[in-house]
Amino acid sequence: MDGHGDGRQPMLEKGPPSHRERHFTAGEVVRDVIMGVSDGLTVPFALAAGLSGASAPSSLVLTAGLAEVAAGAISMGLGGYLAAQSEADHYKREMKREQEEIIAVPDTEAAEIGDIMAEYGLEPHEYGPVVEGLRRNPQAWLEFMMRFELGLEKPDPRRALQSALTIALSYIIGGLVPLLPYMFISTVQDAMLTSVGVTLLALLFFGYIKGRFTGNRPFLSAVQTTIIGAVASAAAYRMAKAVQAR
Repeated sequence: MDGHGDGRQPMLEKGPPSHRERHFTAGEVVRDVIMGVSDGLTVPFALAAGLSGASAPSSLVLTAGLAEVAAGAISMGLGGYLAAQSEADHYKREMKREQEEIIAVPDTEAAEIGDIMAEYGLEPHEYGPVVEGLRRNPQAWLEFMMRFELGLEKPDPRRALQSALTIALSYIIGGLVPLLPYMFISTVQDAMLTSVGVTLLALLFFGYIKGRFTGNRPFLSAVQTTIIGAVASAAAYRMAKAVQAR
């Protein structure tokens, strides 16, 4: 009889457990969303509170608020576009300069590869083949120096437009939250109180989500975000009341 005659199935050799890398890679998009929603919730909220403090009718608060949301979205989106475009231009300039250095002083640049490797604890006999391999591949050499010497990542060519649209849309979404009550409630004081409640809840929720994505303590982030929005709106309201009292 063979070794399997007892009816038992042979033990299958198990390989190493599968491992799936789970890293968050949408940091730039999240940063744009945070920037847009944060300002969108705060600035129109403060404006609406200030106008309400000046006893403006709901229709005027809504009109001014929507105008601010439109202008703010354009301004913020343009700012995001210019910032991303500046990063891309800076990368191109540094890449051109590094490329010229590789051509003009290759031995010096190759020595810099060794210096970088040495910072990670590698010995010359360990990183020597890597240096020679990069010297045989100029494009890989250039990309290595850009990333590890200068600390620059190649930007996505679509990044500028994506950043502009993400920030602008996020600003609009955030900016509409404090204005919604003024669309349905004609009494300005009632609309303002509803706006305060709705916006503070939105700030709490947004701050919590922001904390989760950024690695901060979610509850602390929620409280901080809410306090900032509340202080801004309270300041605008008090200022409007003080000016009106004169």
